[in-house]
Amino acid sequence: MKPHLTLLSVFMIAFSSIIFCQQTSNKHEREEWFMDIGFGMFIHWSMDSQVGAVISHSMAGASTDYLERFVNELPKSFNPRKFDPEEWAILAKLAGMKYVVFTSKHHSGFCMWDTKTTDFNIMNTPFRRDILKEVLEAFRKQGLAIGLYFSPEDFHFFYKNNIPIGRLQHPLHYPLNNPGLMALDKAQIGELLTKYGKIDIFFFDGPEEGLKEYAWKLQPDLVVTRGQMQTPEQNLPDTPMPGPWEACFTMGTDWQYKPTNDPHKTGTEIINMLIEIRAKGGNFLLNVGPKPDGELQIEQEALLREVALWNLVNHEGIHNIRPWEITREGDIWFTRSKDNKAVYAYIPAGESWEYGERKDFVFRTLTGSSKTKASILGYASELVEYRPGYDAGIRCSVTPLGLVVSAVNGHRLYTNNKWPNPVVLKIENVSYKEIRQTMDSVSGIDGAK
Repeated sequence: MKPHLTLLSVFMIAFSSIIFCQQTSNKHEREEWFMDIGFGMFIHWSMDSQVGAVISHSMAGASTDYLERFVNELPKSFNPRKFDPEEWAILAKLAGMKYVVFTSKHHSGFCMWDTKTTDFNIMNTPFRRDILKEVLEAFRKQGLAIGLYFSPEDFHFFYKNNIPIGRLQHPLHYPLNNPGLMALDKAQIGELLTKYGKIDIFFFDGPEEGLKEYAWKLQPDLVVTRGQMQTPEQNLPDTPMPGPWEACFTMGTDWQYKPTNDPHKTGTEIINMLIEIRAKGGNFLLNVGPKPDGELQIEQEALLREVALWNLVNHEGIHNIRPWEITREGDIWFTRSKDNKAVYAYIPAGESWEYGERKDFVFRTLTGSSKTKASILGYASELVEYRPGYDAGIRCSVTPLGLVVSAVNGHRLYTNNKWPNPVVLKIENVSYKEIRQTMDSVSGIDGAK
């Protein structure tokens, strides 16, 4: 019996080593990198954009007639002749985005790449070009990190196999319960992670069990976002969440192109969301939904250009930062540089701080010394245009009430001087000052836990 026990022991040790070595989480240094980059572009686009429908979900609970037309007719007319991903990538870079996440396959099962796993793909449309390949090449050219959205659920697979279509409403919607679906997903992930170069980020929108481990096996440096970290949609947490997390938001009311009935956020609202998310330690994944012809919606392009101007001025206050000891005082948000050498204060402008106006800001939770100094990102604080002799200098003083910064909002960004977006103060050689939590002092102050 001894030889058998020895062989069994060797087998068990070897098997345990295999299990132990299997990657089960993102690498710590890659999560740190992810938190550094902070701001990304989400792109929802598929062939049902032609009719302005919610992406994929119109298949859930649909009649057989509808499903047949969706699957068989819509691909025949999808031909985005104005598709130019380089324009998307250039605009994303201008807006301060450091990564892109593109819908390689949404829940419908329609694949936006040249796949061998299904005929339900972009090559069987009049366009007949590998859209995914061109998107990744364009964004890499602009220096952005590459992310893929992937749905483990596949409505087309359900349709072909007579499985009721819905979101996780049947046992066979889960790959772990459906060997055919698991095999299809793994084959598709295998294509995506072996034929399209280095992929930095993977977003599993559905059951990731058994799939994310396979993805890490193919590309160990992959950062899995949804499926491994919190990725709230269309809402923000009240307080910072532990570890990396990513907030996903649309500009309008839908993820994919919606030609009517789709009011959009303002540029100021988007910028304020970016600031709040970064102050709470998260990444901001802001969505665009290209039109069926391949162009960005004019409303979304315009909003991105407003964000781009703000980024041109304030990019330092968005990347390579972490939450400060508290997230805000009143309506002023805080972050800190990753190296802890500076605190950034994001101050509302517009009517509350007009162009050319000097204001004194009392930061009750900050204290400093003779070495403390402040500056306004993008502005030298030396002059205000067309106001000769105007004192635009910036000054700091330590008082019993807190750190006082006196500054002029003097950077002219609009002809009418009505730039409505936050001004960012950079304060160096400063430290946190705890204040007594009275009813008056606690109002408007959020602590980073």
